[in-house]
Amino acid sequence: MPRKAVVLVSGGLDSATILAIAAEAGFDCYPVCFDYGQRHRAEMDAAGRVCLGRTGREPRIIKVDLSAFGGSALTDTGIDVPEVPSEGIPLTYVPARNTVFLSLALAYAEVLDSHDIFIGVNAVDYSGYPDCRPEFINAFQALANVATRAGVEGRLMIIHAPLLDWSKRMIIEEGMRLGVDYAATVSCYQATEEGLACGRCDSCRLRAQGFRDAVVPDPTRYVPGAK
Repeated sequence: MPRKAVVLVSGGLDSATILAIAAEAGFDCYPVCFDYGQRHRAEMDAAGRVCLGRTGREPRIIKVDLSAFGGSALTDTGIDVPEVPSEGIPLTYVPARNTVFLSLALAYAEVLDSHDIFIGVNAVDYSGYPDCRPEFINAFQALANVATRAGVEGRLMIIHAPLLDWSKRMIIEEGMRLGVDYAATVSCYQATEEGLACGRCDSCRLRAQGFRDAVVPDPTRYVPGAK
Protein backbone atom coordinates (compact mmCIF):
# COMPACT_ATOMS: atom_id res chain seq x y z
CA MET A 1 0.00 0.00 0.00
CA PRO A 2 1.30 3.51 -0.77
CA ARG A 3 2.21 5.69 2.19
CA LYS A 4 -0.40 8.26 3.14
CA ALA A 5 0.58 11.92 3.12
CA VAL A 6 -1.28 15.00 4.27
CA VAL A 7 -0.74 17.80 1.73
CA LEU A 8 -1.51 21.43 2.53
CA VAL A 9 -3.24 22.97 -0.50
CA SER A 10 -4.17 26.65 -0.65
CA GLY A 11 -5.21 26.80 -4.29
CA GLY A 12 -2.10 28.74 -5.28
CA LEU A 13 0.79 27.99 -7.58
CA ASP A 14 3.19 26.55 -5.01
CA SER A 15 0.72 24.23 -3.30
CA ALA A 16 -0.58 22.89 -6.63
CA THR A 17 3.01 22.01 -7.50
CA ILE A 18 3.69 20.37 -4.14
CA LEU A 19 0.58 18.22 -4.52
CA ALA A 20 1.81 17.05 -7.92
CA ILE A 21 5.26 16.31 -6.49
CA ALA A 22 3.80 14.24 -3.64
CA ALA A 23 1.55 12.32 -6.02
CA GLU A 24 4.42 11.57 -8.42
CA ALA A 25 6.49 10.31 -5.48
CA GLY A 26 3.84 7.63 -4.97
CA PHE A 27 2.10 8.97 -1.87
CA ASP A 28 -1.61 8.49 -1.32
CA CYS A 29 -2.41 12.18 -0.91
CA TYR A 30 -4.94 13.54 1.57
CA PRO A 31 -5.20 17.27 0.77
CA VAL A 32 -6.27 19.80 3.39
CA CYS A 33 -7.35 23.38 2.80
CA PHE A 34 -7.90 26.01 5.48
CA ASP A 35 -10.84 28.37 5.76
CA TYR A 36 -9.08 30.81 8.07
CA GLY A 37 -11.07 34.00 7.59
CA GLN A 38 -9.15 35.13 4.51
CA ARG A 39 -10.39 38.00 2.36
CA HIS A 40 -11.91 35.81 -0.34
CA ARG A 41 -13.01 32.23 -0.99
CA ALA A 42 -11.62 32.10 -4.52
CA GLU A 43 -8.48 30.32 -3.33
CA MET A 44 -10.53 27.59 -1.63
CA ASP A 45 -12.52 27.09 -4.82
CA ALA A 46 -9.20 26.81 -6.64
CA ALA A 47 -7.96 24.27 -4.09
CA GLY A 48 -10.98 22.12 -4.84
CA ARG A 49 -10.25 22.21 -8.57
CA VAL A 50 -6.57 21.44 -8.05
CA CYS A 51 -7.18 18.52 -5.69
CA LEU A 52 -9.92 16.90 -7.76
CA GLY A 53 -7.86 17.25 -10.91
CA ARG A 54 -4.75 15.70 -9.39
CA THR A 55 -6.08 13.13 -6.90
CA GLY A 56 -9.80 12.75 -7.57
CA ARG A 57 -10.27 13.60 -3.89
CA GLU A 58 -11.90 16.72 -2.44
CA PRO A 59 -9.70 18.57 0.04
CA ARG A 60 -10.61 18.35 3.70
CA ILE A 61 -11.69 21.88 4.62
CA ILE A 62 -10.57 22.86 8.12
CA LYS A 63 -12.05 26.00 9.66
CA VAL A 64 -9.96 28.14 11.96
CA ASP A 65 -10.84 31.82 12.25
CA LEU A 66 -7.59 33.78 12.28
CA SER A 67 -9.58 36.90 11.43
CA ALA A 68 -10.60 36.90 15.10
CA PHE A 69 -7.12 38.26 15.81
CA GLY A 70 -6.64 40.33 12.64
CA GLY A 71 -3.22 41.90 12.31
CA SER A 72 -2.88 41.03 8.62
CA ALA A 73 -4.10 42.49 5.36
CA LEU A 74 -5.29 38.99 4.44
CA THR A 75 -7.61 38.62 7.45
CA ASP A 76 -8.54 42.20 8.34
CA THR A 77 -10.51 44.15 5.73
CA GLY A 78 -9.51 47.34 7.53
CA ILE A 79 -5.92 46.87 6.35
CA ASP A 80 -5.28 47.45 2.65
CA VAL A 81 -3.29 44.86 0.71
CA PRO A 82 0.01 46.55 -0.26
CA GLU A 83 0.44 47.08 -3.98
CA VAL A 84 4.04 48.28 -3.95
CA PRO A 85 7.13 46.50 -2.57
CA SER A 86 7.96 47.33 1.04
CA GLU A 87 10.81 46.77 3.47
CA GLY A 88 10.66 44.16 6.20
CA ILE A 89 7.86 41.71 6.90
CA PRO A 90 4.83 42.89 4.89
CA LEU A 91 1.28 43.49 6.07
CA THR A 92 0.17 40.31 4.26
CA TYR A 93 1.99 38.18 6.85
CA VAL A 94 -0.64 36.30 8.89
CA PRO A 95 0.64 35.84 12.47
CA ALA A 96 1.38 32.17 13.26
CA ARG A 97 -0.52 30.94 10.17
CA ASN A 98 1.80 28.13 9.13
CA THR A 99 2.32 27.09 12.75
CA VAL A 100 -1.44 26.71 13.15
CA PHE A 101 -1.86 25.01 9.77
CA LEU A 102 0.91 22.49 10.34
CA SER A 103 -0.36 21.72 13.85
CA LEU A 104 -3.79 20.83 12.47
CA ALA A 105 -2.26 18.89 9.58
CA LEU A 106 -0.21 17.00 12.15
CA ALA A 107 -3.35 16.02 14.03
CA TYR A 108 -4.95 14.82 10.78
CA ALA A 109 -1.82 12.84 9.92
CA GLU A 110 -1.92 11.07 13.28
CA VAL A 111 -5.53 10.06 12.74
CA LEU A 112 -4.65 8.73 9.27
CA ASP A 113 -1.58 6.92 10.65
CA SER A 114 0.49 8.99 8.25
CA HIS A 115 4.04 10.13 8.94
CA ASP A 116 4.39 12.54 6.03
CA ILE A 117 3.16 16.12 5.63
CA PHE A 118 3.84 18.20 2.51
CA ILE A 119 3.80 22.00 2.52
CA GLY A 120 4.70 24.38 -0.32
CA VAL A 121 6.57 27.05 1.64
CA ASN A 122 9.32 28.83 -0.27
CA ALA A 123 12.22 30.86 1.15
CA VAL A 124 13.57 32.29 -2.13
CA ASP A 125 10.74 34.02 -4.03
CA TYR A 126 8.72 34.81 -0.93
CA SER A 127 7.51 37.95 0.80
CA GLY A 128 9.68 37.87 3.92
CA TYR A 129 7.42 35.64 6.02
CA PRO A 130 9.25 34.11 9.02
CA ASP A 131 7.25 30.86 8.76
CA CYS A 132 8.48 30.16 5.21
CA ARG A 133 12.12 29.59 6.22
CA PRO A 134 14.14 26.38 6.71
CA GLU A 135 14.59 27.28 10.38
CA PHE A 136 10.85 27.15 10.89
CA ILE A 137 10.36 23.84 9.07
CA ASN A 138 13.23 22.19 10.96
CA ALA A 139 11.93 23.47 14.29
CA PHE A 140 8.38 22.28 13.58
CA GLN A 141 9.56 18.83 12.57
CA ALA A 142 11.50 18.57 15.83
CA LEU A 143 8.34 19.62 17.69
CA ALA A 144 6.23 17.09 15.79
CA ASN A 145 8.45 14.27 16.94
CA VAL A 146 8.18 15.09 20.63
CA ALA A 147 4.51 16.13 20.57
CA THR A 148 2.91 13.07 18.95
CA ARG A 149 2.30 9.45 19.85
CA ALA A 150 3.96 8.40 16.59
CA GLY A 151 7.10 10.37 17.40
CA VAL A 152 7.33 9.04 20.95
CA GLU A 153 6.91 5.50 19.64
CA GLY A 154 9.77 6.00 17.19
CA ARG A 155 7.73 6.44 14.00
CA LEU A 156 9.15 9.76 12.94
CA MET A 157 7.01 12.46 11.38
CA ILE A 158 8.53 14.12 8.31
CA ILE A 159 7.67 17.63 7.12
CA HIS A 160 8.38 17.69 3.38
CA ALA A 161 9.10 21.17 2.00
CA PRO A 162 11.00 20.55 -1.24
CA LEU A 163 10.25 24.01 -2.65
CA LEU A 164 12.09 25.81 0.16
CA ASP A 165 15.10 26.84 -1.90
CA TRP A 166 13.51 26.87 -5.37
CA SER A 167 12.89 30.00 -7.40
CA LYS A 168 9.44 30.60 -8.87
CA ARG A 169 10.93 29.76 -12.26
CA MET A 170 12.07 26.35 -11.00
CA ILE A 171 8.70 25.69 -9.38
CA ILE A 172 6.83 26.51 -12.58
CA GLU A 173 9.19 24.43 -14.72
CA GLU A 174 8.67 21.42 -12.45
CA GLY A 175 4.92 21.98 -12.43
CA MET A 176 4.84 22.09 -16.21
CA ARG A 177 6.74 18.79 -16.33
CA LEU A 178 4.17 17.28 -13.97
CA GLY A 179 1.23 18.66 -15.94
CA VAL A 180 0.00 21.13 -13.33
CA ASP A 181 -2.89 23.23 -14.65
CA TYR A 182 -1.83 26.64 -13.38
CA ALA A 183 -4.90 28.21 -14.97
CA ALA A 184 -6.91 26.48 -12.22
CA THR A 185 -4.90 28.16 -9.44
CA VAL A 186 -5.40 31.48 -7.67
CA SER A 187 -2.45 33.23 -6.00
CA CYS A 188 -3.65 36.83 -5.71
CA TYR A 189 -3.97 38.30 -2.23
CA GLN A 190 -7.09 40.23 -3.25
CA ALA A 191 -8.67 38.14 -5.99
CA THR A 192 -12.29 38.72 -6.90
CA GLU A 193 -14.89 36.13 -5.97
CA GLU A 194 -14.52 34.84 -9.56
CA GLY A 195 -10.79 34.33 -8.97
CA LEU A 196 -9.58 37.25 -11.10
CA ALA A 197 -6.15 38.51 -10.02
CA CYS A 198 -5.33 42.16 -9.31
CA GLY A 199 -1.89 42.02 -10.98
CA ARG A 200 -0.49 44.47 -8.40
CA CYS A 201 0.01 42.70 -5.07
CA ASP A 202 3.25 41.03 -4.06
CA SER A 203 1.95 37.54 -4.85
CA CYS A 204 0.82 38.59 -8.33
CA ARG A 205 4.18 40.21 -9.06
CA LEU A 206 6.18 37.15 -7.95
CA ARG A 207 3.90 34.81 -9.91
CA ALA A 208 4.04 36.87 -13.11
CA GLN A 209 7.83 37.17 -12.89
CA GLY A 210 8.10 33.41 -12.44
CA PHE A 211 6.22 32.76 -15.67
CA ARG A 212 8.38 35.30 -17.49
CA ASP A 213 11.58 33.72 -16.16
CA ALA A 214 10.37 30.24 -17.11
CA VAL A 215 9.37 31.51 -20.57
CA VAL A 216 5.92 30.04 -20.06
CA PRO A 217 2.71 31.86 -21.07
CA ASP A 218 1.01 33.27 -17.96
CA PRO A 219 -2.43 31.61 -17.68
CA THR A 220 -3.55 33.87 -14.81
CA ARG A 221 -6.95 35.51 -15.28
CA TYR A 222 -6.61 39.19 -14.38
CA VAL A 223 -9.23 41.84 -13.70
CA PRO A 224 -9.72 44.07 -16.78
CA GLY A 225 -6.94 46.59 -17.14
CA ALA A 226 -4.64 44.88 -14.61
CA LYS A 227 -1.95 44.01 -17.15
